[in-house]
Amino acid sequence: MTGMTANRRSALATLLASALGLRTLPAATAQDYPNRAIRLIVPFPPGGPTDVVARIMAQSASPVLGQPIAVENRPGGAAGTVGSRVVVSASPDGYTLLVSIAGSLTMAPALYKLDYDPLTDLAPIAIVEDSPQVLTVNPALPDTLAKLIAYAKANPGKLDFGSPGVGTVPHVLGAYLQLLTNVKLTHVPYRGAGPALIDLLAGQVQVMFNNPSVALANIQSGRLRALAVSSDRRFAQLPNVPTFKELGYPQLTATEWLGLFAPAGTPEPIIRKLNAAVNQAMQTPSAQAALHKLGVESSAVTPQAFKAFMAAETQKWVQVVAKAGIKAP
Repeated sequence: MTGMTANRRSALATLLASALGLRTLPAATAQDYPNRAIRLIVPFPPGGPTDVVARIMAQSASPVLGQPIAVENRPGGAAGTVGSRVVVSASPDGYTLLVSIAGSLTMAPALYKLDYDPLTDLAPIAIVEDSPQVLTVNPALPDTLAKLIAYAKANPGKLDFGSPGVGTVPHVLGAYLQLLTNVKLTHVPYRGAGPALIDLLAGQVQVMFNNPSVALANIQSGRLRALAVSSDRRFAQLPNVPTFKELGYPQLTATEWLGLFAPAGTPEPIIRKLNAAVNQAMQTPSAQAALHKLGVESSAVTPQAFKAFMAAETQKWVQVVAKAGIKAP
């Protein structure tokens, strides 16, 4: 072995990696990255909130990286598993990336039998945007959280709370609220936030956690009433709405975030370069204006901080899903 040439050692290492099913990258990859177009997988249909923000990010980050970022919608499967699987199985070279949401990555593992683990099969890069959930009610209901809880206790099972579907962030937060307050609400799942919002406005369901991008205009017009937000500080566009923490429920501090991911094994220099590019891009005036219009915000964090945050979130929501007895449909 001592007389083995560098070329033979390299060939042997490549052969061994291939035999073990490992994916190898040339050492120079991270240095000249990116030198071609980047493929960005969105595991949800075009036109939805995830797709819209993904395209804002792609448009803003492309000039920073000096290469085009092509958005590709690959919807399907529970919690966007079809698109996620594309990225999990892709070469870890930084040219196939995923944009996905908190529910699909930290709540879905507690509900569905996934053939991949988001914590180990994906490499967190950056938080593209995050926003609180807003507890909204039909204006016919009480105007404070305390009054709503008292009303629900006096009328067990008579209030319906809607959600975009089983296992989504609004559903799990609604279940958690019931656990913390010892009230009973009847869950009504919908196929998406749009149909649920229509019924909330019509009074067919009375309570719902909503993303500001979905509910903000109706809150500002008075068609919906906002009782609390789930962020750790008041939401800038709803300054008069208290946080759950202020109201005595710090456990309901949570955001619905959108993250950028690469396949596990992507070289750290590539991860760092993408992180810096996205953090820079999302702070540009055009990106900030687009996010503000949607009622969401951006958070610049390191890949390491994002990874730790995602692990903590997964542990938290797995426990909540189990305690609440939430089952996959």
